[in-house]
Amino acid sequence: MRFKFLYLILIFLFLSCTQTYDALSGKKVYTLISQKQEIELGQMYIPLAINSNQGQYPDLEVRKYIEKLGNKIAKVTPRKLPYKFFIVNSGEVNAFALPGGGVFVNRGLILVLDNESELAGVLGHELGHINARHQVKFLEKQYGISLILNILAIFVSNKEYGNLIMDLGRIGANLLTLKFSREQESQADELGVRFAYESGYDPRGLLETFKIFERIGKVHAPEWLLTHPLPKHRYEHVLKLIQKYDLNKPLIKDSKEFHRIKNKILKTKKSYDLLKKAEKEIQDKNLYGALSIVNEAIKLYPKNNAALTVRSIILADLEKYHKSLIDSQKAMRIDNLYFMPKLVAGFDLLKLKKYIKSIKILEEAKRLIPSFPDTYYFLGLDYENVGNYQKAIQNYRTALKLTDGKRGWEEDAKRRLQRLLGLPI
Repeated sequence: MRFKFLYLILIFLFLSCTQTYDALSGKKVYTLISQKQEIELGQMYIPLAINSNQGQYPDLEVRKYIEKLGNKIAKVTPRKLPYKFFIVNSGEVNAFALPGGGVFVNRGLILVLDNESELAGVLGHELGHINARHQVKFLEKQYGISLILNILAIFVSNKEYGNLIMDLGRIGANLLTLKFSREQESQADELGVRFAYESGYDPRGLLETFKIFERIGKVHAPEWLLTHPLPKHRYEHVLKLIQKYDLNKPLIKDSKEFHRIKNKILKTKKSYDLLKKAEKEIQDKNLYGALSIVNEAIKLYPKNNAALTVRSIILADLEKYHKSLIDSQKAMRIDNLYFMPKLVAGFDLLKLKKYIKSIKILEEAKRLIPSFPDTYYFLGLDYENVGNYQKAIQNYRTALKLTDGKRGWEEDAKRRLQRLLGLPI
């Protein structure tokens, strides 16, 4: 009986597998997650990645530069995916990738690099992880296929599936902090060198990047090193790989465009440094001190959407909802994929009793990140105020399922839900 059960499991797994073509090896392989599903999963988590890094960097020329460079390297990769390249506001020295083609570069990474071939090496490395399907293999190993398919159903049909939304958030958090194995890092290095070289860049750029990260790590470990550790063997391995290539042929080491872009980012650094200082004041519950500092940050760089968002949060906390709404709407116009300003704008409109407008924006926010509990609580209040009690009940229930119990509105949500259900308070 036991062996029959195991046999049935093997049959189920085989039937669940999809035959696909491995672009790296040229062989047919079986996978639980198809390429189409991989792309959909990656697209689902793009807004979470953007929000976790304080939005996209607001300068369109900088964004287009990253897209252009990334697409140039992606063109030589064997997997033909809808690659998307983003530069985000975080000052951490980091780059990372999502399954299906999303690649993210932090503002802080550009500031520590010395030339374009170094950036090409990092982008090649992240594209290596995607082409080797490292993120997908993690998902296949960590989560059952039925869970992945149900999670995708949330994305495709835009429905709420109770506890599955909690899994959605958990998987996203794991993807953004994913640590690869030694073998996977080695393979990504190999592919990164290859992709940089085949797209015309000096592959030694990746080695130079390793040196920079090691130097920074002696003072403050970069975020990249936390998910991409650099033991001595990696440097030696990449050095051997590079020696296999013809380094005498014309190769791109640097460009004027890279330095123009880096200088643009450098000019805004003071604004972001002030924002970080303001966030420290918020942690210390000094809202007026934080407001004064973030005002200076925005004065230095008016398009700083991360600073505009933080100021809108401060102003909302100070019950200055009209002013908060102005800032959150500015931040939304700069980056429509940034979740937090939409959430704040929805909250402001709720407080200003503009319930229909609040619902519209909060529903947009929910589509970006379906696992954030506050969105559902605010929507519950909105729908209750417009008399749509069924929707209010649905949102209160979801908010209470998702909350960590530390949001401050839990008791109010319970009371409202009980009253709407006709139960005694």
